[in-house]
Amino acid sequence: MGEAAWAWVLRQVREDEGPWLVETVPEDGPGTMSPAKDRDSLYAGIAGLAPVLAEIAQYRKLSAKEAALATGIVSRLSAQAGQRTEPSLYDGLAGDAMALRLLAPGEEAVALRRLAVLATSEGWKTTLDFEPASDVPLTDVVMGTAGVVMTAVWANSEFTEAIATLGGEALLRAADRTEAGLDWGMTPGRPSRAPNYSHGTAGIAAALAVAGTALDRSDFVEAAVEGARHVLSVGSLADAGFIVPHTIPPSRREVEPVTYTWCHGPAGTSHLFAALSHAGVTEVAGHEVDALRQRCLTSILTSDLPERIRPGFWDNDGRCCGTAGVGDVLLDAAQDCRAPARRQILLQAAHRMGDALLDRAIRDETGARWRFLEHRKDPPLLPPGTAWMQGAAGIAAYLLRLARYVETGPDALVVDRPDQWWAVPARLRSTGS
Repeated sequence: MGEAAWAWVLRQVREDEGPWLVETVPEDGPGTMSPAKDRDSLYAGIAGLAPVLAEIAQYRKLSAKEAALATGIVSRLSAQAGQRTEPSLYDGLAGDAMALRLLAPGEEAVALRRLAVLATSEGWKTTLDFEPASDVPLTDVVMGTAGVVMTAVWANSEFTEAIATLGGEALLRAADRTEAGLDWGMTPGRPSRAPNYSHGTAGIAAALAVAGTALDRSDFVEAAVEGARHVLSVGSLADAGFIVPHTIPPSRREVEPVTYTWCHGPAGTSHLFAALSHAGVTEVAGHEVDALRQRCLTSILTSDLPERIRPGFWDNDGRCCGTAGVGDVLLDAAQDCRAPARRQILLQAAHRMGDALLDRAIRDETGARWRFLEHRKDPPLLPPGTAWMQGAAGIAAYLLRLARYVETGPDALVVDRPDQWWAVPARLRSTGS
């Protein structure tokens, strides 16, 4: 099914000054006929095809078409990097650096060099539409400084120290002191908080933990610990798990006050505790760090995922907000687990995610794809998406990884990425640093 999904994605790749990807494909039509503004991004564009190609290369040789696509992605991203101004991991230069390193190690230097040039004392200013204004430094993993810092450390290059130092210090200045520790909004002082991994304190603290370890900056690591203390103060440790609200204060847009995803739930937030463990931290607020990671995973295991038990509970099967992203975190944890019984439980849960993806796939002669639901729309069924975070590319990579794990066991190499590399043993990382 992973290969079928990838075959469908390949059919949606077009050429216009380099490759670009149709983001959604209506069932009754060919989809958009011109590239989107974010055509190169990791989130929705061609950079997001790099980790899929890297996953495929772990078990078979790329076809001529796939090799040509990889070459086209490298050429396009390398040529654009010198003039790009968006810095972020999921929409900009940090994502370019990730894709280039996966496909052509050494080529990522052009994107990292550009990030170093664009740096300010406040971090990196976004070019994305963001309320109340663009052209402001953001803090988070997806769109902001935390994601840039993670990428710099992951890339382990001549630019790592400068980028990670500046970014980490900018994050320290952007923090808000709370009764429990430190908290971050997407911009300093922003009243609404999304405290989990993608846009909030859990992800920012993880970035500081891994940067502090790489740079021998104890102040970064301590700030990460204080961030974790704050996250613990706003979450719940009930029923041997750990969950944190989606948004504080609750958003009227979100029906579910708690979700279980990579972006806004315990799947992603588990990476904070893995990052603290990587940094040598053993305890936060009286709780063992490794036990907190397992609590996050327990909340996933007992949540009824991936059942769609009510409208809005589990309407997405993608990597950002759905089934594939949760499954990938479960595999990371299984490969990092030294207790065979617990590893088997995590692997069984990863299988449940894979089984749900097989059950929900639409498959025909063109390949396989998925239609997510948006229960607030009429009709609720969305057109199939192609991309890494919200479509078949990201789902394909998860299914291929799951199948490879089943075939080769827990020592299967992991195609690691800037926002999760510390969650798996160093010896299993395919980037080799």
